[in-house]
Amino acid sequence: MARGLFELPKPYNEPFLGYAPGSKEREEVLAAIQEMTSTQIDAPLFIGGDEIMTEEKKPLSPPHNHQHILGHAAWANEGHVRQAIDSALKAQEAWEKTSWEHRASIFLKAAELIAGPYRARFNAATMLSQSKNIHQAEIDAVAELVDFLRFNVSYMEQIYKEQPHSPHGMWNRVEYRPLEGFVFCITPFNFTAIAGNLPTAPAMLGNVCVWKPADSQIYSARLTMEIFKEAGMPDGVINLIYGDGPMMGNIIFDHPDFAGLHFTGSTNTFQALWKIIGQNIHKYRSYPRIVGETGGKDYILAHPTANPIQVATAMVRGAFEFQGQKCSAASRVYLPASIYDATMDKLIEEVKTLKMGDPADFTNFINAVIDERAFDKIAGYIDQVKASDNAYIVQGGGYDKSKGYFIEPTIVVTNDPKSLTMQEEIFGPVLTIYKYDDYRWEETLDLINSTSPYALTGAIFCKDRYLIEDAMWKLRNTAGNFYINDKPTGSVVGQQPFGGARGSGTNDKAGSYMNLLRWASARTIKETFVPPTDYRYDWHKEG
Repeated sequence: MARGLFELPKPYNEPFLGYAPGSKEREEVLAAIQEMTSTQIDAPLFIGGDEIMTEEKKPLSPPHNHQHILGHAAWANEGHVRQAIDSALKAQEAWEKTSWEHRASIFLKAAELIAGPYRARFNAATMLSQSKNIHQAEIDAVAELVDFLRFNVSYMEQIYKEQPHSPHGMWNRVEYRPLEGFVFCITPFNFTAIAGNLPTAPAMLGNVCVWKPADSQIYSARLTMEIFKEAGMPDGVINLIYGDGPMMGNIIFDHPDFAGLHFTGSTNTFQALWKIIGQNIHKYRSYPRIVGETGGKDYILAHPTANPIQVATAMVRGAFEFQGQKCSAASRVYLPASIYDATMDKLIEEVKTLKMGDPADFTNFINAVIDERAFDKIAGYIDQVKASDNAYIVQGGGYDKSKGYFIEPTIVVTNDPKSLTMQEEIFGPVLTIYKYDDYRWEETLDLINSTSPYALTGAIFCKDRYLIEDAMWKLRNTAGNFYINDKPTGSVVGQQPFGGARGSGTNDKAGSYMNLLRWASARTIKETFVPPTDYRYDWHKEG
């Protein structure tokens, strides 16, 4: 039991390492890539204290070299899913009783393990399994996940300190209980940090979880789980399983102890899951918490006062880092006629310099898209542009999946602001640009607001402060993360809490106390020191 009011280490953002030629960190990560490429591993199911390899297995391959096998993942059946649920519920009471500072210490230790002895291997795993260059891996797998762990522990402390007023003679307090049941965490391929955050955020508040990562992220999810276990996370608190999503959903969403869904993925999938939960609402012990961050059709809007070089740079980084596979990636751009040519000239000039290939070659800015399904979908959009009457490709447009799933950074220009690639989420390296007349600034604001069902990120470039304020107001519902004179990607934990509304999710802001509050169920406690002994009040006594 706690015997003190403890002050946590102050959280700070993990610094990025540079990986310059000849640096120690560069040599370490290259050695890790070489070792992991030459060794096949097993990725077991982590259920309670067991690591289970099943008869059915799935190969794990790098997207940039899909014939190479990094290892094999166990594939869960219905029995394994039920076993994971039972394991979580079995661990629930002991974990809930664990003092908050001991829960905090586990995840703070995990942060130090990732930032220190596991750094090279963690980066290498993300580079290999998700085809990220070293910078994208560093800011994701290491820096962002470390930030999530450090800052979420601090937010937990902040929540616990939020207590009510106590008048004379009584003591009012609020106890932040975990949810009654288990949380199901469905995580995406594109961010190792998000995959680590979705189960750990509820777990910090004393919840137990069943975690299903994307199939294409299993390789790095396995290492994430190993780190959590080394940090001291008790068996059953987080159970990691891989398998068929609909099969898992049929079991999990039918269980009376299902207490919450923590999700990052597609809008269609999230809406389908919400519908299933709603249909089963009468089966649950409590109303489940549903938290989701989904799709985006993120925009950049430039005003005639904007600097063309700055806008072009934001377009390159915002659209093409990690092959556009960020839910925040710039996908549609609105350029005024007066700076259109200068911006486009710089944009095309820069995109032509982007090298594409294996992430182990640090000169490659562009790597492969995640898998064949994504490749075919993105290539299909490019083919539709090639056949279109209202859009054309000015740079890129090539693709090849013979060795890896490579798609060139592609710039599309359209004369129709409601054309296909201006509206639909592509989730790949395709950027569509629409030129508007300078005097149609106000109309363009309305156009942005009405074009997409999503509202995740957006950016404006403008030097006129009056117009910036006006744009912020008129675009207030178009983006949960809004950027002024910057690209619409790269939110940092503790600095820009992340999440969007409309078709982009519940806007519960990963990387803030708002998200953690969703995983707590408050109990108000009133203690009266000297209880009354007479039921009568002064107002009804005889005079």
